[in-house]
Amino acid sequence: QVQLVESGGGSVQAGGSLNLSCLASGVKFTVTDMEYYRQAPGQRRELVARAFRSGGAYGRDSVKGRFTISKDDAKRTVHLQMNNLKPEDTAVDYCHSRPLVGDDAWGQGTQVTVSS
Repeated sequence: QVQLVESGGGSVQAGGSLNLSCLASGVKFTVTDMEYYRQAPGQRRELVARAFRSGGAYGRDSVKGRFTISKDDAKRTVHLQMNNLKPEDTAVDYCHSRPLVGDDAWGQGTQVTVSS
């Protein structure tokens, strides 16, 4: 079965940085797109960034130039480097795997809190 174990997150002041990591097991990582979603209180879960199995990446407009997603196939890990954090980035962040074949899976979620 697929298991995604997240680490990182925490509390920072505006302008600070955090790095999230997600270790995947039970999935063919090289043919899996890896994503980070976030959900703020009272809001819908939204896609933040995606690392494609082909090597490309996508980030939503509000995080472009601040967040970088990277996929390390050798370590079966995806990282989300978040710089210049803003209070509106406060949310629970979730790792998500989207394999070419098989079921999607979610990590347990990690809290990111940015104070002004």
